[in-house]
Amino acid sequence: MYTRDIHCLHPMNIEHLIVSAADQGASDLHLEPTLPPAIRIRGKLRIAGKPLDNTQLSNDARHLIGEDHWASFIDRGSFDLSRSIQGIRCRINILKTARGVGFAVRLFNAFEATLKRLNLNPELRSLIESQHGLVVVSGPTGSGKSSTLAALVHEINLTDSRHIVTVESPIEYRFRPRQSYIRQREVGRDTPSLQQALIDSLREDPDVIMVGEMRDPETIRLTLNAAETGHLVLVTVHSSNTIEAIQRIVSAFPAEAQNAICAQLADCLVGVVAQRLRYRDDIKMRLPECEILRSNHAVKAHLRSGEFFKLKSALETGADHGMWTFERYNRWLSQRKEFYTTDQAKRERSTEPSSEEAEESPITEPSPNRILEPPHQTKRVSVGRPSRSHGGSIEIEPGVSDLGRILRPNSNDE
Repeated sequence: MYTRDIHCLHPMNIEHLIVSAADQGASDLHLEPTLPPAIRIRGKLRIAGKPLDNTQLSNDARHLIGEDHWASFIDRGSFDLSRSIQGIRCRINILKTARGVGFAVRLFNAFEATLKRLNLNPELRSLIESQHGLVVVSGPTGSGKSSTLAALVHEINLTDSRHIVTVESPIEYRFRPRQSYIRQREVGRDTPSLQQALIDSLREDPDVIMVGEMRDPETIRLTLNAAETGHLVLVTVHSSNTIEAIQRIVSAFPAEAQNAICAQLADCLVGVVAQRLRYRDDIKMRLPECEILRSNHAVKAHLRSGEFFKLKSALETGADHGMWTFERYNRWLSQRKEFYTTDQAKRERSTEPSSEEAEESPITEPSPNRILEPPHQTKRVSVGRPSRSHGGSIEIEPGVSDLGRILRPNSNDE
């Protein structure tokens, strides 16, 4: 229950709340003035602690957004950014609400994601063996789409010498180049729009283009054009299954343009992955369940004719072509004996150098009586201007701190 004792406003700033939430294995943190903090663990929301102060949240928001973008936040009412706070990678949405300024924070544990570490079927790697075409990762919010997309990019990075360009809003995972050459661009910071970044990317000699999410017809059109012109394009879409993902792409266009979009999809589609997370009580963590639709002659024919209802039959009978229904995938999971666990991730982080990536890991059960409390012996530092040293609480993307000075050489040094 929510506490009614509004006089017991919590003095903690967002740094302490994020550290405490991460310590409990939370995937999300929600902050709202006059309400206690809320954390999401294994998909369930839990509310604990004391009500939060609007002044403190507003100050934290202003420091994170910065004076240069504060007017934009006031005008728009929301702002997206990504940060590393006390070593915890976060995707943060700051929003104006009826009570004041609120936060919706997605937390990521830092480890280099691979299909094995995310407990995904190794057959997904065949999706990125193609040199060109479109790979779609779909699912509802919070289902791990971005994690799977990052794992596919990192699988390429580990084994192939390709030029990878990512376009995200904001950047969620920072990739450290291994075999591949990786450029990451953030909408609003490095490029004015997703559409402009896609146009630019075609002039940048990419082999692989990763698009955070296809949200509008123009982005979809540019994405399909890139996939048709010799690039491997990886994208995410919100949908509950693979067929719905394709229908959402096509239905984003007016009726008179849909036949052309179907023909483009038939020509360039490599595969669609639909993903959801389910908690396994026997291993105390959530596992991804997948439906995988691969492009073959039957699927191409159904796409070209717009007969989406026939794709279900192609999916169910396409096991020999690398297709998986949710039921078949669950049978594979039930027969699997070994899983990558949270304990393994912690051991690796304690013995390996810290990665520049951030990625989600399975979530384990916290202490039932634990509430959000200030972490003990935590170095308190300001959430204002990001530190340029790796020892600070907030890390920013490489080169950001000096970019404004380079572009404005006549500005005075601080």
